[in-house]
Amino acid sequence: MPIDPICKKEVSESSEYVSESGGKNQYFCCPECKKKFDELENSVIRLRRTLEDKEKISFGKLNKEIIKPGICTLCGACAATCESIVIEGEQPKLRGKCTACGVCYNQCPRTITTEEGLIGDIRYPYSAQTAIKGLEGQDGAVVTSMLAYALDEGLIDCAIVTTTSNEEPWKPIPIVATSYEELVKARGSKYIHSMTMEALMGAIQEGMRSIAFVGTSCNIDAVTKMQKSPYGFLHMFMRANILKLGLFCMDTFYYDGIKEFVENHGMKLEAIDSMKIRKGRFEFYMGDEVRSYNLSDFDSYRSSSCRFCTDLASENADISFGGIGSPDGCTTVIARSGMGYEIFNEAVDRGYIKARQLTQKEMQPVLNLAKLKKVQMYSLIRRQNA
Repeated sequence: MPIDPICKKEVSESSEYVSESGGKNQYFCCPECKKKFDELENSVIRLRRTLEDKEKISFGKLNKEIIKPGICTLCGACAATCESIVIEGEQPKLRGKCTACGVCYNQCPRTITTEEGLIGDIRYPYSAQTAIKGLEGQDGAVVTSMLAYALDEGLIDCAIVTTTSNEEPWKPIPIVATSYEELVKARGSKYIHSMTMEALMGAIQEGMRSIAFVGTSCNIDAVTKMQKSPYGFLHMFMRANILKLGLFCMDTFYYDGIKEFVENHGMKLEAIDSMKIRKGRFEFYMGDEVRSYNLSDFDSYRSSSCRFCTDLASENADISFGGIGSPDGCTTVIARSGMGYEIFNEAVDRGYIKARQLTQKEMQPVLNLAKLKKVQMYSLIRRQNA
């Protein structure tokens, strides 16, 4: 005999209380049970309609990412929201037709499916480039332009940025920049850890009270903890105001490793004008020549801490910047805090930066790469391509 799905009582197939679900009839003992079931079913139908225009996600994706690797918590959320999924042998299994509606995947507590979950709070996303005549830089030189505006307007006393050593080419050296010339010298990505906190403490000791701080997510997190922890230095030292400008970061590498790779491939560090990582490739620019290598070739040179980092977009920053999503020559900008949003738009209004709204299509590569970095915490196999 059929079982009432609400109260779990046996019900006759001749019951007058019947609802159709998933191509089969559900029988109920009373109108109250039927009503409860129909309300829940309508909620699932509405959810499916909401997800119709999104990416098609099948049970196979949930199985591959969560169930097979052993990440499933056996909470039963997938089975509770899809009549084709059952829990058997201590894991969810598909026992009916999958329509790739995505409902099961979006209920799972171990999947990351929202924009906020992937890249943090967003006030507004932009695609931008410098409007300063003659200024050139990686992905639009927007960070340099914004810092130039803040210095010119007296909004900051200095900026903590990273330049390179004169003695050891491309070795990162953090500095306390107080001029446009120093900002220009520091433009471009280094892909190597920079000890920026030392420069920040030095600026505070020099009496700087309004400071822009540029760094990757790990550096930004250090400043945030110093600000918010009850035992953090900046929490105790209230006279320093810090504007946190975060850089997108998938990986950083050891300096000696980059140097070894470059020399082993017949290049010289001092001859390299710029470096760029994109689409799974590490690119070295030397005048008109560009040499490109698989990012996986650099696995042995990756910083060990990057294996545990899940923050692509510097989520604790006031504003985040990166080359992902925007067209070549432009920077993706994510305004997060009210202060960051206001200062960025002031720089646009004053003619230092040109900006437009980032489209959802352009945002998707950012979300995809952020997800790749987030789910590495679950992965049993280390990422090969970033």
